[in-house]
Amino acid sequence: MYPRLTILKCCLFVTFVLPLSDIQAGDEAIFPQDGVIKLFNGKNLDGLYVWMRDSGFEDPRHVFTVNDKGYLHISGDGYGGLITRKKYRDYHMIIEFKWGGKTWHGRKNRARDSGVLFHCHGPEGGYGNTWHASIEAQIIEGGVGDILVLSGKDPKTGEVIPTSLTCEFTKDRDGEKIWKRGSPRTKLSSGRVNWLHRDVDWVDKINFRGREDVESEFGQWTRMDVICDGDHVLIKVNGVEVNEGFDANPSEGKLLVQTELAEMYVRKWELWPLGKAPEYQKK
Repeated sequence: MYPRLTILKCCLFVTFVLPLSDIQAGDEAIFPQDGVIKLFNGKNLDGLYVWMRDSGFEDPRHVFTVNDKGYLHISGDGYGGLITRKKYRDYHMIIEFKWGGKTWHGRKNRARDSGVLFHCHGPEGGYGNTWHASIEAQIIEGGVGDILVLSGKDPKTGEVIPTSLTCEFTKDRDGEKIWKRGSPRTKLSSGRVNWLHRDVDWVDKINFRGREDVESEFGQWTRMDVICDGDHVLIKVNGVEVNEGFDANPSEGKLLVQTELAEMYVRKWELWPLGKAPEYQKK
């Protein structure tokens, strides 16, 4: 855990002054064809913008910065996200992340929590006045690779912003949905499907680690892959298939990496053409 002043000294601060017409552009979704699309370029936050629950498009506490190692540093101080300005479809997303030591406010002693939202649609704050309606690939200690389906409401009109995904799952001892390939398919417009081996005794406490977790230990890098092929979704963690969905609606949209009161670093966030992403190798 680094002192806050030390973190601030080594970060490159970015001011987000983006016209709303650009942020909310209605351009067609694009997809990687000839090579990788680096959503995070390791230098600055070009192509991305911030939305925070309490400050909208502003980032006065510098929650999202780039440090002198070329990592995206997410301080965790608040709820919100760093969002792509463009919409994407048909890609193999790779994100490599590791936890920092700082946790905040009401989650100081809770499991470190974040996530990647994909197929984001509708306005900012459409889900919980904080994120987009979307599908989430969960990043939380013990639950990396859970799927959450986030339907929303327009904050101004109250109009429903529907999201849906069809999943194959059974239920565990506590009645929670858990992915099991080949089970009957059920269409979901909300809720969570736990990853394949999420510990049935999971507890929302800091440093939790399940007996069969495939995410890396604290302080080490974890790779999560989200493969979106049409309306099919497949999630891998450190090369292991952990969750899956079908008939995603929508099947395209922006991508968002969350801040949820836990410090996190990202060294890679990119989109590869389907079938061309590098295989996972432990580093």
